[in-house]
Amino acid sequence: RRCAAAPPPPPPPPPPKPQQAKPASAAAPPAGGASGGNPARPERRVKMTRLRMRVAERLKGAQNTYAMLTTFNEVDMTSLMELRSSYKDAFFDRHGVKLGFMSAFVKAAAVALAEVPAVNGVIEGDEIVYRDYVDISIAVATPKGLVVPVLRGADGLSFAGIEKSLAALGKKARDGTISIDDMAGGTFTISNGGVYGSMMSTPIINPPQSAILGMHNITQRAVVMPNGEIKARPMMYLALTYDHRLIDGREAVTFVKKIKEVIEDPRRVLIDA
Repeated sequence: RRCAAAPPPPPPPPPPKPQQAKPASAAAPPAGGASGGNPARPERRVKMTRLRMRVAERLKGAQNTYAMLTTFNEVDMTSLMELRSSYKDAFFDRHGVKLGFMSAFVKAAAVALAEVPAVNGVIEGDEIVYRDYVDISIAVATPKGLVVPVLRGADGLSFAGIEKSLAALGKKARDGTISIDDMAGGTFTISNGGVYGSMMSTPIINPPQSAILGMHNITQRAVVMPNGEIKARPMMYLALTYDHRLIDGREAVTFVKKIKEVIEDPRRVLIDA
């Protein structure tokens, strides 16, 4: 009797298929909070600070609520610059602070607010509230965001009082020790983009106010003088953004023109003219 033949050996297993690379869009984002899969286009995601979120919310709210319009003018800074140059050393020796341009603009704004009270008012519901006091907010840029400390009773402050208050508030803003009380209230805002080189802008109203004044950089420009002579003069553009629901164009132009008059002839402050 013959034995049965042994079964044939099993076939060898098929070779493994090469593994396909995942598409770049499916790759996990790099560590460290970066997003995007293209190493040549790195990105970073940073959580917004509470201050930045609050400022963004308020500014967008202003755009959605106010009928904002901006009017412009230009001011010859010659007289104010000569005044500062003549008295800056004596001012510092007596008061311990530098004499800047902002104090003159605060004084000019206080004069203009008294002349055009609608700019110092605000709409609340179906009523207009006219504030008979002048609390001027000064926009200050800090590493954490924009803050607007308030100079209370600005119409009653001297040049030295304004400069001392600005120095104290500016230091608190830069140190991060400024409080909510320092920024609460305010009836009008001044923003100086000129310190960063801005030539012209359309500032956004700081709610619940109704207007904001934008200062800009000082540049030498050719100006035709009253006698027809052409001279190079240090000129600054001014911008007033206002709530057109409350403030008419005539009032806005009158307001900016008053500031221009006071800055071009600071003696007006002394004689209340």
